[in-house]
Amino acid sequence: MASRDCDIRHLVNCRQEYAQHLSRVVIAPGTVARMVDDTARATESALRPQSLMLTFLGDYVLGRDVCVYSGSVIDVFARTGVGEHAARSTLTRMVNRGLLSRQRQGRRMYFGLTPRSTQILRDGEARIWKVGAVNREWDGTWTLLGFSLPEAWQRQRHDLRSQLAWAGFGPLFNGLWIAPGHAPVADLVASLGLEAHVKVFRGGVEPGTDIGQMIRDTWDIEAQAARYRGFVERWREPGLAAGCGEDPLGRQLVLFTEWLQVVRTDPRLPLEHLPADWPAAEAEVAFHAVSAQVTGVARALAARILNVVPYDQRAAVL
Repeated sequence: MASRDCDIRHLVNCRQEYAQHLSRVVIAPGTVARMVDDTARATESALRPQSLMLTFLGDYVLGRDVCVYSGSVIDVFARTGVGEHAARSTLTRMVNRGLLSRQRQGRRMYFGLTPRSTQILRDGEARIWKVGAVNREWDGTWTLLGFSLPEAWQRQRHDLRSQLAWAGFGPLFNGLWIAPGHAPVADLVASLGLEAHVKVFRGGVEPGTDIGQMIRDTWDIEAQAARYRGFVERWREPGLAAGCGEDPLGRQLVLFTEWLQVVRTDPRLPLEHLPADWPAAEAEVAFHAVSAQVTGVARALAARILNVVPYDQRAAVL
């Protein structure tokens, strides 16, 4: 097992947690990876309450060392079209999964972050505001991961393929997956207990290799392009997007949640080897434009309606 470049255990946890919100597709031998196709359909129909909750926590709780009143959460969710029962159920599930802590004050229950949810939110924050949707800085390096598992290990094989697809890898051949750049995979493999069955290499291609064709054979770039174009189309009229109406807080949460779902399905392939009309940059511009329109007023509204208290580690119940 190749040594890892840095400690990225928290990124693995983030991907695994977020991947549970997406439909899982089994890869048939010899076919192109389409592990994230169902995500586009899910984005076009409805956003999951836990995804919306993570967006809300990332923007209004992360880094503030506070807990938010459950009634405030219900109010915010109503602005995105999510009912009280679904909001309360989401809070309960996230507590049970170690993503939220509870803190009681009088008769009111407040909810705060845990180390696990903080890691997830930091990863999402970096994906939106630091990494971006367009890979213009590729250095020509590829990460190659080869694996050989016993025939009876069907579940382990499926789990590995699912996690690799989610991490941006694609199947070059059966048992040999690739990703652009220095993709961190050591902790991903370790989390599945497959270190003895996996080998990782990094390098470049020989001159004459048609990288564009290799990309088309390995990833479903048409599906990803459709996700970006769909995002642009839905947010041309941001007040109507996703049925969130004119409420600025609801619009902001739906916007951020949908954008994060779109960019998380993108392996960030090198722009120089993608079609000339690759729509990621246009979609990213659209996201930032709508964000600039709604974020200020949304945060002003949140400051008025959110009931928060300082996080008290002694009172918090995980």
